[in-house]
Amino acid sequence: MNEGSVSKQLVVRVADGDFQREVLEKLARLETRMEMLIGNNQPGRMNIAEQRIDTLERNDIRRGVYDRLLNAMITVAISAGISWHGHWPK
Repeated sequence: MNEGSVSKQLVVRVADGDFQREVLEKLARLETRMEMLIGNNQPGRMNIAEQRIDTLERNDIRRGVYDRLLNAMITVAISAGISWHGHWPK
């Protein structure tokens, strides 16, 4: 009976060793991917994505201001044309 319990323990230890090795390999891959995303003393993908989003937001705000100014000028021109319609010399 002692031999049977010893062999079971060996199987469990080997399985635990395989499990630990698999977990450590997965953690190493996860660490590599995280470094790639965040950046390892270099701009990572997340940093680059954040910079692109900031640039797009600034451009969107700038375009919104230009659109509003253009709409205001068109509105003023139309309103002036309507109000002066009857006063134009013939």
